[in-house]
Amino acid sequence: MNKLVKNIGLVGGLFILSTSTFGQKKNITSAAVENQRAGRAMATGDMETAKNSYLSALGFIDLAIAHEDTKNNQKALWLKGEIYSTIVVLGEQTKDQEMLDAVNGSEAGILEALEALKKGYPKGKKFQEDIENTVNRNRAVMSTMAGMFYTNKEYVEAAKFYSTQAAFSECIEEMDTNAIFNAALSYDLSEQYESAAVLYVKLADAGYKGTKCIVYASSAYRKIDQIDKAKAIVAKARETNPTDKDLLLEVVNTSIEAGDAAGAEKALSDAIALDPNNKQLHYTIGTIMIDLGSKAYKSQSDEGLSAEEIARHKATGDSYYAKAEESLQKALEIDPNYVDAQYQLGAHLVEWAGAINTEASKTDPDDRTTYEALKAKSKETYQRALTPLEKYISNFPEDKSVLTILFQIERSLGNSEKALEYKKRADAL
Repeated sequence: MNKLVKNIGLVGGLFILSTSTFGQKKNITSAAVENQRAGRAMATGDMETAKNSYLSALGFIDLAIAHEDTKNNQKALWLKGEIYSTIVVLGEQTKDQEMLDAVNGSEAGILEALEALKKGYPKGKKFQEDIENTVNRNRAVMSTMAGMFYTNKEYVEAAKFYSTQAAFSECIEEMDTNAIFNAALSYDLSEQYESAAVLYVKLADAGYKGTKCIVYASSAYRKIDQIDKAKAIVAKARETNPTDKDLLLEVVNTSIEAGDAAGAEKALSDAIALDPNNKQLHYTIGTIMIDLGSKAYKSQSDEGLSAEEIARHKATGDSYYAKAEESLQKALEIDPNYVDAQYQLGAHLVEWAGAINTEASKTDPDDRTTYEALKAKSKETYQRALTPLEKYISNFPEDKSVLTILFQIERSLGNSEKALEYKKRADAL
């Protein structure tokens, strides 16, 4: 008798369990049916029916997800992601607060959708395609919204939508580097520099855009005075890219911003010491010095500077320009036929000579001594530019822009016959 009672109890328990499981699976089916009905209503423009059906589907899927028997069911998780994300998008598009409140607001609703899709995707192949379709649809929506905000220069909102676009990709184990980069850029433009830096580092770790994202991250950290973080990520990147121009320049910028000019010089010297016969390295340092010299020269025109400050900026510019010439000359010593260095050195000296000419034009009209000295220095700098540019043009005789520059140099130096020769060659092209 006792055995019979036990068996009856066991059967009753199994019946209750199977009935409960069946009920939850029915909720999943009902959610799917309501979701399909809503989709059909949307297709015909019946927005009221679509709304009611989506809200009905939401009720069913919440019951299924809340139950122990079906909370990990792949179909249920897909439907939750599908229904929640659709309600958010539709609610935002129609400005329907009732729909948004049903999922506790846009941000909470999207987070619920993302969590469900990410959890459901690895649970098997049966509903993976459905999850991918949901993800791809939402990625397209987020991309469109982000692009609109970015175009309108509403970078805070753009960053949010680009980040969400990337988050949907992660649900199907993909990394949307383009969306992440756009999110980082939007954070940067909206002055959310730490958020920007974190994403730039994430991209750099994935090998996106070479070393540029490390430089962007370092720059973002510098903007919020987190110099140590900026130095650390650049130093780590340079372990495998010791001669990279962008990284070297960022070392210089970081050191200068930290008030460590000596550190900037040491970083470049150390790089040379590691590989003294690397022509590319000397070329790179030359171009960095040109950039620094140009900045120093341009800063002379800042308003409110005293005569002493202007003179200091000029002296700094001249110092960097001289170091640039020295580095480029070193590259040419290593390889006399290094055409990139030939062009860069010639162009640099032309620019420097022009800057000196500009300085001469601003001297006191009564100070003929200073004026004549500057004009002589400019002429001598133009003269030095001829050698590398003439070597360059012998390799690329149809480079019209360089022929034109040579014509202008020779004319300024008073070499009329040579100037005319270059002009004819340029005109012929």
